[in-house]
Amino acid sequence: MKISIRTISEISGFSPATVSNALNHKKGVNKETADAIFKIANELGYVNETKITRIKLVIYKRNGLIIDDSPFFAQLLEGVEMECRESGYEMMICNLDRRSDFYEQRLEELLNDKTTALIILGTEANDEDFEQYKESKCPLVILDSWCTSMEFNGILINSEDSAKNAVEYLIKKGHREIGYLRGRFRIKAFTARASGYSRALHKHGINTDEQCVVTLSTSMDGAYSDMISFLEQRPKLPTAFFSDDDMIALGAMKALQDKGYRIPEDVSIIGFDDLSSSEISTPRLTTIRVFKQEMGRMAVRRLIDVMKHGDFIKSKIQISTEFIERDSVKDLTKSKKQS
Repeated sequence: MKISIRTISEISGFSPATVSNALNHKKGVNKETADAIFKIANELGYVNETKITRIKLVIYKRNGLIIDDSPFFAQLLEGVEMECRESGYEMMICNLDRRSDFYEQRLEELLNDKTTALIILGTEANDEDFEQYKESKCPLVILDSWCTSMEFNGILINSEDSAKNAVEYLIKKGHREIGYLRGRFRIKAFTARASGYSRALHKHGINTDEQCVVTLSTSMDGAYSDMISFLEQRPKLPTAFFSDDDMIALGAMKALQDKGYRIPEDVSIIGFDDLSSSEISTPRLTTIRVFKQEMGRMAVRRLIDVMKHGDFIKSKIQISTEFIERDSVKDLTKSKKQS
């Protein structure tokens, strides 16, 4: 006998509409009801006609300034691919560029494909960009971002606390004049890092010197050029800089060196991401390691959980980081002791 939604309805006591909504992960069915329906469906060997076998990683681009220029995302994608393979799901990658003439059409196709679950790489997205995803007919998880309306599940970096801890490291090393290398394109992660930077200074009674907040392009070459222009104004530099990410830090560091500044003797720098180039730069860059591959894996695990149990309770999972101490920070406390 073929098991249908009506069969499950008769056995469970729930209406066919409720059974259908639960099996298709639609809103309006509470978790207890959905769990009961899925339990009966599994026991009966019911196979939904729209059973999801594929996970699409949607790479969203607002302007490509972060996604296109950073090697950060290779390991993130690798983590998604590995977890999909181990969990028995086919993985597909889809680029979704807001600048495209076909953006709206492509987005509608993605959100209405009930045979696919979505991981949205939302690094470049803001709250406004997420509005249309509320109409999604398929399960989805946001990776490397978060929507403040709290209507989606998200996996992201704990950027604010990580930045705060990095700036406090500089303070413990005796630095009181701490600047900020600020990415020109303001993604949510950068905004959180700026907040962490400010929190650390405020906690230790240090005023933010706006002259030491330098806005740079987010590519390495762009950051280099912008930093050269800044240095040609002969500004008074702080003893240390915290940077929004490694790309900006490495570009700025090269500009400082080309202008005759020594790192870290004259200026200390801390980055964020721990790109492979940070280990081989001269000096080696002190930075914050992000567990990129594990972030990708966790996004897949959370998505599978949503597919199995629904997303009645949304979760915001922030991945902790690891501080990597290398050679680009000078310990001023040692200099004071020697003098």
